[in-house]
Amino acid sequence: MDVGHPAPVRPGGEAGGAVGGAVGGEVIARCRRLFDPALREAVSVLHPWGAKMAAFTLGWSDIDGGSHDHGGGKGLRPAIALLSAEAAGGGAESALPVAVAVELVHAFSLVHDDIIDNDERRRHREALWKAYGVGPALLTGDALLALAVRQLADRPEAMGYLSTALVELVQGQTADMAFEQRPWDGPDQVSTAEYVEMVTAKTGGLLGAAAAAGVATGGAPELADRMWEMGRHLGVAFQIVDDMLGIWGDPGITGKPVHSDLRRDKKTYPVLAALGSQGTAARELSALLVSGTADDATVRHAARLAEEAGGREAAQMLAERHLSAAVHLMDMCLPGAVDLRALCDSLVNRVS
Repeated sequence: MDVGHPAPVRPGGEAGGAVGGAVGGEVIARCRRLFDPALREAVSVLHPWGAKMAAFTLGWSDIDGGSHDHGGGKGLRPAIALLSAEAAGGGAESALPVAVAVELVHAFSLVHDDIIDNDERRRHREALWKAYGVGPALLTGDALLALAVRQLADRPEAMGYLSTALVELVQGQTADMAFEQRPWDGPDQVSTAEYVEMVTAKTGGLLGAAAAAGVATGGAPELADRMWEMGRHLGVAFQIVDDMLGIWGDPGITGKPVHSDLRRDKKTYPVLAALGSQGTAARELSALLVSGTADDATVRHAARLAEEAGGREAAQMLAERHLSAAVHLMDMCLPGAVDLRALCDSLVNRVS
């Protein structure tokens, strides 16, 4: 299948904040103006303490509850939902409940991920659990998930995709954690194929739900299954770029601690691909990872070896292939979706 040749992935490249390029940023800004009031209304029903913590994790307030716009997340998942509905002819407003639901699920997953991974920083400030404690953070994450389900409870054409994505997200997160317990070498080491299967579920499912539920609520349910697959391909590309940023990105831009994945023995695609290259750098990297990568000098050396062994190049190529597959499916379903196409490019050609 000829799926085209997208622009090269540029992690750590052009400056531009949440998305790569001015066009993607303008698309996000337009969607946020429509989406943010609906998200704030959904969260307003929480207990005041829970609402305060939700506002903090969504970037609306500081730790004391004072109003302060930290920007929150990129808003990519709700934008996919809104733009998919718009391109299907239903108008972006028709997918507002979907947009709110997928952003709440995403926020819930990040709150829990930070606890699981013991990450103390999120988006240039303290993670929710670090700011308020593990118990309150867990409760807030649960509240965000409950609100997401509530958004689509009376929309079965959308809820089916969200519920499938939730199951996949949990399955993918479980596999990701299980990978950390497996060795770097030997017959039980994680393969790149296993990695792709994991991120298709963990990251791709929610992007797929946003696109599929978006076109379904926009009046084109016959396109939903193909848009589901489009989002899953997009999720793989997105996660691979995240992996690259986690090794070679600038923490001042990404807001994430550099090399944290290497320190935790997380099996990310660039490292797995590097190990599979079988060259001198790959063998040296394998020995280093087996012996442990705790100190700063060691993780920096591991990052250099991963690049020398071809891990960065292989990751970029695979991200481009999955982006190309996603764009091909999108063009088949929604050939006039110029803004959605720009957003897809921004998901991969980004720096944060």
